[in-house]
Amino acid sequence: MPRSLRRAAESGLSLIELMIAMVLGLLVAAGIISVFISTSSSNRVQTQLASLQETGRFAIGHMDGDLSMANGQYCTNNGGIAKPIAASSGTYLDGLRAPSVYAKSLTGGMYDVTTPMGGSSGGNSYPADPGSKYTFPSFLSMRGYDCTTTACTPIDPNSTLTAIPPMGTAFGDRVPGTAVLTVRYINPSRGWSIGPGRSSIAGSGNVLSSITLNPDTTIGEPPASDFKSGDLAMLADCSNAQIFAADDASGVISPNTANNHGKPAMQQPSSAPKLFDFTRDFQTVTYYVKLVSINNNSTAPYTGALMRRVNGGVGNPGGSEDEIARGVERLDFKYGVEGANGMTSFLSAAQVDASTAADCPPPAPNPLSATDPGCLWRSVKSIEVSILVDGQQPLYTLTASEMNYAYGVDGSEALEAPSAHAVTPSSQGFVNPMLRRQFTALVSLRNFNP
Repeated sequence: MPRSLRRAAESGLSLIELMIAMVLGLLVAAGIISVFISTSSSNRVQTQLASLQETGRFAIGHMDGDLSMANGQYCTNNGGIAKPIAASSGTYLDGLRAPSVYAKSLTGGMYDVTTPMGGSSGGNSYPADPGSKYTFPSFLSMRGYDCTTTACTPIDPNSTLTAIPPMGTAFGDRVPGTAVLTVRYINPSRGWSIGPGRSSIAGSGNVLSSITLNPDTTIGEPPASDFKSGDLAMLADCSNAQIFAADDASGVISPNTANNHGKPAMQQPSSAPKLFDFTRDFQTVTYYVKLVSINNNSTAPYTGALMRRVNGGVGNPGGSEDEIARGVERLDFKYGVEGANGMTSFLSAAQVDASTAADCPPPAPNPLSATDPGCLWRSVKSIEVSILVDGQQPLYTLTASEMNYAYGVDGSEALEAPSAHAVTPSSQGFVNPMLRRQFTALVSLRNFNP
């Protein structure tokens, strides 16, 4: 083969051909990378949406269990003999069957008491212990607080709820613009049934002298040692209940004369009475939202965690504090109450707290005062819960329209930019580029009894 032909056969690509091939290769690679990034981003969005939906459903479902039990006093709030009282509208309302309090220091045996008797808040002045037995105060049944990013109404919960973090945008703070709610109810899995072969009651005439605990282990009753001297006791049946200070002598519970306004009355075995250690069994459950680290390293970026605190938190009898759901940025409540005219209205926490006897259904037989401040707290028959949940991980590839969300509590159901809402993510310590969705539920209180 001639040398010229041999050189032609052995020659490679020219520089121009190589550059064209490289450009084409880069274009193909760029296309592949673009498709990969788009698919990856779409996958992250879909994964976050699925997680976000599950978080919202779980958080609402968990709160539903506690809120529906609010004001539960064994069976005294939804059973027993009705005592009709005519309302101003002509509607007949069931008579109040809240417990009678004999104990001189009721709030000393409770947790997260937001306004002790003798204090004031929300425009109301709460009376002190009257020196004789009285009906369980309405404001101790539940208490809510609505918060902006700067203040809460009817009062700042930090001034009265111990161990609740203050509002702020640092790690561990309570998230600004989120409500706080405390509800109370008897733990239905606790207590000792009184009757043949079980715990027994003794007294003279209609006056209670003692209760001998004989736990029925076949139905899971707690041991007698669970009751501690100095605790408050609650003796209840389906028509009434009595709260009193008690001593325990080897499983024999007796009223402490020095710490009670007289002695509680007997209750007949035929009425299915039950004894509870009120200090431990009357659960105080508080919900609030705390600022937590997305990367679990105590630093930004942050998200919110829905917290459930029982009996004032860890270290108290029956106390605990748990993170229920992560990704909750907003928490708000509206209270459906039945007023004196028998009609239902949805009110804010401040409006409920400012109520007096003139606003409420049938009065308590032995109220702390004639005005019965905050009496609408016992007239709450439903609670509307609204939460805003985020995807927990910032997505910086989101477009401006993809970051829009609706939160009806802010006065509009339209999709709006984060900066257009009454409470903005940035004012809470969160970043804007996250997916956000609203969840709302109406919870009926099964123990409602005005």
